Amino acid sequence: MNASTGSTAASASTSVGGTSVKDAQLEELSRSFAFTTRLDDIIAWGRKNSLWPMPYGTACCGIELMSVMGPKYDLARFGAEVVRFSPRQADLLIVAGTITEKMAPILVHIYQQMLDPKYVISMGACASSGGFYRAYHVLQGIDKVIPVDVFVPGCPPTPEAVLDGVLALQRLIATHQPRPWKDNWKAPDYAQLG
Repeated sequence: MNASTGSTAASASTSVGGTSVKDAQLEELSRSFAFTTRLDDIIAWGRKNSLWPMPYGTACCGIELMSVMGPKYDLARFGAEVVRFSPRQADLLIVAGTITEKMAPILVHIYQQMLDPKYVISMGACASSGGFYRAYHVLQGIDKVIPVDVFVPGCPPTPEAVLDGVLALQRLIATHQPRPWKDNWKAPDYAQLG
């Protein structure tokens, strides 16, 4: 038996019907870990685990939001690590702090510039309801001008509450919850201001 005969015999034993035994084993192995799902579920999984937030911090809630992004609470664990300061690169607007009536048109403009699908978290009492500022110049909740998906209560809210708000938004995305507040939204007319 020479070396060339042994090698042809070995190659003949590893080839069955044009496919090698390794390929057949790999194909059989792939059947044990393959899964099927709906395309919508895969897209929702990708969206919920890759939120790109744009912070809109105007007061003390903005400082709390900074701590959520830091190493102790680490919002990156939930896929919201890439903070963007351009609305055209973000899909999550986190409004943290007091919003005055003069800021409302800018907030609407930023919301309109964001790409779909877009989500909004209202962080703290001031952004959610005007807080303790019951005055003519403070917007009594950002939901008066843009649709809000999650309200995070507190003055200021704890970092754990903000993380819970992000998790609530992720559940909303993953379960394909209808969002009538966004679907029925009409931009306010600010043409008279300028």
